[in-house]
Amino acid sequence: MDASTKIAEEARRRRTFAIISHPDAGKTTTTEKILLYSGAIHLAGSVKARRARRHAVSDWMAIEKERGISVTSSVLAFEYEGLRINLLDTPGHQDFGEDTYRTLMAADAAIMLLDNAKGVEPQTKKLFHVCRLRRMPIVTLINKCDREGKDPLELLSEVQDVLGIEPVALDWPIGSGRDFVGVYDRMDGKVHLFEGGDHGQRVVDEEVLDLGDPAVAARLGESRLEKLREDLELLEGAGEAFDRERFLLGEQTPVFFASAATNFGIGPFLRRFVHLAPPPGARETRDGRGRRPEEEPFSAFVFKIQANMDPGHRDRLCFLRVCSGRFEKGMTVQHLRLGKEMKLSMAHTASGREREEVEEAYAGDIIGVVDTKHQLRIGDTLASDGERPFLGVPRFSPEIFATLRLEDPMRRKQLVTGLTQLAEEGAVQIFLRKGQGAVDPIVAVVGPLQLDVLEHRLKVEYGVEVKVDRLGLSHARWIGGDDPEANARKIVGQLVQDTEGHPVVLFRNDWELGMAERENPDIPLLTTSPLDVAGSVQAVR
Repeated sequence: MDASTKIAEEARRRRTFAIISHPDAGKTTTTEKILLYSGAIHLAGSVKARRARRHAVSDWMAIEKERGISVTSSVLAFEYEGLRINLLDTPGHQDFGEDTYRTLMAADAAIMLLDNAKGVEPQTKKLFHVCRLRRMPIVTLINKCDREGKDPLELLSEVQDVLGIEPVALDWPIGSGRDFVGVYDRMDGKVHLFEGGDHGQRVVDEEVLDLGDPAVAARLGESRLEKLREDLELLEGAGEAFDRERFLLGEQTPVFFASAATNFGIGPFLRRFVHLAPPPGARETRDGRGRRPEEEPFSAFVFKIQANMDPGHRDRLCFLRVCSGRFEKGMTVQHLRLGKEMKLSMAHTASGREREEVEEAYAGDIIGVVDTKHQLRIGDTLASDGERPFLGVPRFSPEIFATLRLEDPMRRKQLVTGLTQLAEEGAVQIFLRKGQGAVDPIVAVVGPLQLDVLEHRLKVEYGVEVKVDRLGLSHARWIGGDDPEANARKIVGQLVQDTEGHPVVLFRNDWELGMAERENPDIPLLTTSPLDVAGSVQAVR
């Protein structure tokens, strides 16, 4: 097999996707059960075990273990049914939405996880909107069917009405709450009945039967069987047929039902999903030509940076999404922003804190490159041909602003190092006051929990104790136009710079922002950083 054929074949068998949801919809548990059913792990932690401090495999950060939440993205890679699966597990908490936005830039599809009782929630809507902007295919999994919730038909209507995407149920729940015993696969007409489960720690027993099999009637009873038949008739009469092309365009979402807690429905869902999800597609470049996954020149972009995954070495792992060609251990590529060569000698796949060295990778794969010289930034392009950088990754307007007071002034150097690295990760944004440099930087985040994480990580990872003083500010706007510096001086607000030197104006409230917009209609006030430098973070000195 020649190199180009091998590259194309390997790209076709990749499936790279993210899971999006509102907090507490069961995303981390669902992620773990996908790993369980793929054979990547053999024993899943349950909620009860989690409280006993056995933590989900994708959560590694100390604060995640203490609070039982996910606040950073994890990349989980495994083989399943001849396919290479790259699962991007993202933070569920809304305060960490920007990390999720960046991760979605690296995905080819998304699983939208809904709570059976709550339906479409606010954070789900925000993340769905990001997927819609990218025309990303979305598969919907309605979770927690082992608990009493909304009627399945009502949930389908809610997806249609609230999100504006057409839902098509590809399976259907049999029973609900404590009576949830299985699903009916509408694609092959089979009934999947489950039992056992060992608190969801192991794969459950699954019996696959024809709907007309007497064993189905014996298991379900007359009333449940009749209810199932009535629901299926309603679906056939009112629902649209599944259209793969519309799904790939982000216009239609196939819907599945399951309980990640008990594992009921997870197996049928996973088997269907990996064949519904598309392989890697073309990626847009700044010159408009794009790159296709089967192209021979290697290319990738940085979508995530994580410092201190190994506290003993204070390392810095940069996650790359491979977009074309073949990665080989030790290869030399062009760093397009710096215009210099870079050798990729240490690359890994990562599952939480566990790592495995990578010998080769193809389009769709996620690899973590150890960046000892701090050369890489979010949004950077690496390419063996030195051409066609990808579009940047934007930073979003924060909503909470603060300054930090050092408990020990002698630790300022460690504070600077910590803030620099955390800003490079995208965990916080840093704004510098005009004329003051980094003497008293303003740190900015989307939600209050991020400030807690910042304080925690500075203490645990950098040995720096700080007090956080919130500022009376609520909006940041990058200034556009032909002369951003001159435009910024015309606007009433607090003028600062981001770490790339771009002018930003901070506003105290909606009224102040609105007044600036009314008085300066010809000056662009941008809610995201300029794309050509987006994600670039210089050291805070």
